[in-house]
Amino acid sequence: MAHEVKAIDNSSLPALRALIASEPVRHCFVASRIQAGGRSFWKPSFPDILGYFDDGHLTSALLLGANVVPINTTYESRREYADILIRAGRRASSIVGPANEALDLWDMVKGPWGSAREVRATQPVLAMTVRSSLQVDDQVRYSTLADLDIVVPACVEMFTEEVGISPLVGGSANSYRARVSELVSNRRSFIRRQGDDVVFKAEVGCVGGGAAQIQGVWVNPAFRGQGIAGPAMAAVVQRTIEDIAPIASLYVNDYNTAALALYKSVGFQQVDTFATVLF
Repeated sequence: MAHEVKAIDNSSLPALRALIASEPVRHCFVASRIQAGGRSFWKPSFPDILGYFDDGHLTSALLLGANVVPINTTYESRREYADILIRAGRRASSIVGPANEALDLWDMVKGPWGSAREVRATQPVLAMTVRSSLQVDDQVRYSTLADLDIVVPACVEMFTEEVGISPLVGGSANSYRARVSELVSNRRSFIRRQGDDVVFKAEVGCVGGGAAQIQGVWVNPAFRGQGIAGPAMAAVVQRTIEDIAPIASLYVNDYNTAALALYKSVGFQQVDTFATVLF
């Protein structure tokens, strides 16, 4: 069987869309990138996507950019993608995707790419399509630009706590604030505040293929242990499935037992397993 790896173009874009539509939760991030770009997706300012073609038919793909994301890859296609990644050198900050694909791809490139900062090998992917049975916290609302000066520090604190490094390193403060501002302006940011304190926050980081991926769930340490997270997440899920996309999803580290218990109480069920390699 003849095969080749080449960049996706407008002629193969419908096949890529069909490929990611088969697993809307799994491929939400990639679908969001395609939808955001529309027909101008292949401008140089957008990440590249490589496709693996068997006898002219697209069977898998790989998103290149800050995040390297495998899409329906096999061992054979990962081997070819790995050769390309090795030749190019590491430019990504992470490899993320279905656990077996992401970890196998990492095994193939980790020698030339060097060591990872952290490997999160098991991250349950959770989803729900109906309202939670928990009582909704009616103080949770969409953030507005008037909240931005307290939302940004909360986002920085959450990111640093979760990832282990500040998103502001390397002079990134302005670009990070712009990203948070974009989420707020697009009604993708949720907040519960008390005076000048953010009590709870969460964002929808990407939307595509009928799924929305929730991220950045955070309760202010000063307000933890008060039963805030469950009703607040119930409110986020309700607004997400009613206003944004019919499937609300997220993924979480398997060692975060408190978060897993919280999401189970809200009504999330596991539908997949991701892995993330951080550089």
